[in-house]
Amino acid sequence: MSGKLDQEMETLWTLLFRIVTDLEDRIASHMAAHQLTPPQFYVIKTLYEHDGRCAIGQIAREHHLTNATMTGLVKRLEKPDPPLVQRERSHLDRRSIDVILTDAGYKRFDDIRFDLMKQVKSMLSLLDDDGRQTLINYATYYTTFVIEQFPNQKPPEA
Repeated sequence: MSGKLDQEMETLWTLLFRIVTDLEDRIASHMAAHQLTPPQFYVIKTLYEHDGRCAIGQIAREHHLTNATMTGLVKRLEKPDPPLVQRERSHLDRRSIDVILTDAGYKRFDDIRFDLMKQVKSMLSLLDDDGRQTLINYATYYTTFVIEQFPNQKPPEA
């Protein structure tokens, strides 16, 4: 039994690693087409998920980055004309800096999301109804079982 399980583990690891690297490459291509790096996109996505405003330190923690690294990412997102984000002092803690998603940032996020969804739709259209439902069922199983039963072991915060 152990030999079969070990073989299945190796097969699954190979397949999952291939899927993850393929998705990373696809996402990077989409980001480049919109003049963003994946880390810059993830900052915008985080702001989008926080209703367009978030403390720079919190964004850094969510992405396991230092505040200095996050500050560099934010500075690059401020450079386009019009800027995708802006910074201002927090209303809650004057020592803290909030990053705010601008209208241009919301538009860039929506444009990228639209392009990604077009690709997902194209990929799903290659499957019949049963194939699509099977894929959704496996993805649902992963998100409800694997993620909940085996939470990611995040490194301790500095």
